[in-house]
Amino acid sequence: MNGTARISVIIPNINGRDLLSDCLSSLEEQTFKDFEVVVVDNGSSDGSVAFIRQQFPWVRRIIENPANYGFARACNQGIEVANGELIALLNNDTVADRSWLAELFKAAQAHPQIGMFASKTLFYDRRDVIDTTGHLIYPDGLNRGRGRMEVDHGQYDDKPDVFFPSGCAALYRKAMFDDIGFFDESHFAYGDDTDIGIRGRLAGWGCLFVPGAIVYHKYSATTGEYSPRKVYLVERNRIWIVWKYFPPRMIMLSPFYSFIRYVLQAYGAVTRRGAAGRFASKYSTLKLTAIVLRAYIDAFRGLPRVLAERRRMRTIRRVSDSEIYSWFRTYRLSASEISLKL
Repeated sequence: MNGTARISVIIPNINGRDLLSDCLSSLEEQTFKDFEVVVVDNGSSDGSVAFIRQQFPWVRRIIENPANYGFARACNQGIEVANGELIALLNNDTVADRSWLAELFKAAQAHPQIGMFASKTLFYDRRDVIDTTGHLIYPDGLNRGRGRMEVDHGQYDDKPDVFFPSGCAALYRKAMFDDIGFFDESHFAYGDDTDIGIRGRLAGWGCLFVPGAIVYHKYSATTGEYSPRKVYLVERNRIWIVWKYFPPRMIMLSPFYSFIRYVLQAYGAVTRRGAAGRFASKYSTLKLTAIVLRAYIDAFRGLPRVLAERRRMRTIRRVSDSEIYSWFRTYRLSASEISLKL
């Protein structure tokens, strides 16, 4: 934990004082010591910053934002001041296994051509159940953690090839950010890891799942599991991702895949299955529909900016359309998995 660290760990935080003690204590116990920690605080009102300074004075830097600037901007602020050649993102609602950084660093050293590394994230309160072993994608831009809600029997430990890592606990090469740019701050939160993951892939950077890099996740402890804000951001941002990165044929087909998903989610809302069922039981199906419609309206308002970004992507793209199509075969989620599973 010094000023010339090999790994910079960036932790975005908002009102996470009750979470930070476990998170930072787990970093203090890492077997790999050549790292620094940067906490980016998004206008917390719970005394998070004072708590860190008092209890964890070894944290190299705390960036204090006057308001909630969002996950993407917080990550970018951390990357800008990071000293490490490797950038680890870590949610404040996680506890890292003692070997987490050591395993990630070992993988990064062994695979210099890889730009992204996914951790094995398990649920904090059910430590034999998978949250994610890296992310997969549905053809309309939504994504989901591979193996989510499955009991972990090591069934993915010999399957290192995954589309992109979850931003909850991921390692990236700083060289990749220098190559492709930082997180898209217009997303605010959710889909940030999808956006940077696809952009990295377009530029030729691969992703590797590291099964020994284990993190325990208190899922959505900061933002709420099925909040209206989360539903809105997830839906709006996945539309932008389609327009920004998908080949023309896939853009034209994406409404068809979305329609199938909406039908299944409507069924899930009625039968109380999947995320739509959870949301409808807490709020209502009508509210869910209104949120999705608002997401579409705001997504279309952002179309000129997104199309400008799409044109810019041509300057970093190093893969063919055929390779992009192959991703959606190799890393594809089914409609039922994305719609009816929690």
